[in-house]
Amino acid sequence: MIFSPIQNLIKESIALFDTISDERKALLSQISAYISAQVAEEQPVRLVYICTHNSRRSHYGQIWAGVAAAYYGIPHVETYSGGTEETAFNERAVAASERLGFRIEKTTEGTNPVYQVYFADDVAAVTAFSKKYDSDANPKAGFCAVMTCNSADKNCPVVFGASARVATPYEDPKAFDGTPEESAIYEARSKQIALETLYVFSLVK
Repeated sequence: MIFSPIQNLIKESIALFDTISDERKALLSQISAYISAQVAEEQPVRLVYICTHNSRRSHYGQIWAGVAAAYYGIPHVETYSGGTEETAFNERAVAASERLGFRIEKTTEGTNPVYQVYFADDVAAVTAFSKKYDSDANPKAGFCAVMTCNSADKNCPVVFGASARVATPYEDPKAFDGTPEESAIYEARSKQIALETLYVFSLVK
């Protein structure tokens, strides 16, 4: 069972599908098409969310894709994230995720800790830590690369091994670090990615 606060966010997001622009829906539908094709062939659905530092937006994508797959009952979905460089799952993004209802356990220490992100009692946690997109922790072939920032999109014109590549950039909440708006912006960015990721999975046939 998906945790109650996250279920509430899902319902709120679904009610806002009509607010997504037609241009954006056209991009998102490309991800849906990839997922639908994999499901039709009974093949694993591997989604790799890529941003420059793999610290904020790409982790939100990975986590919400796991939620959306569970909510819509889409089988064999594997979600990953990566960057053009390795940093850490930013502590502000971790804190915002906790405020939105995720249960997060830090399982290692150091400059790039590993986190287990839970959104339901009966679904495996999403493993979140920063890594390059071609890390051994990520698939080498047969995946859809979802580019979540313009910088990564420009710096990775080719993502080797990707069966599909879709750019859906989001504004970086990092710009608001240390400001009074910080918490609100981080939560808003997570909710925006939740909205669009849930829309993607709602189209899967």
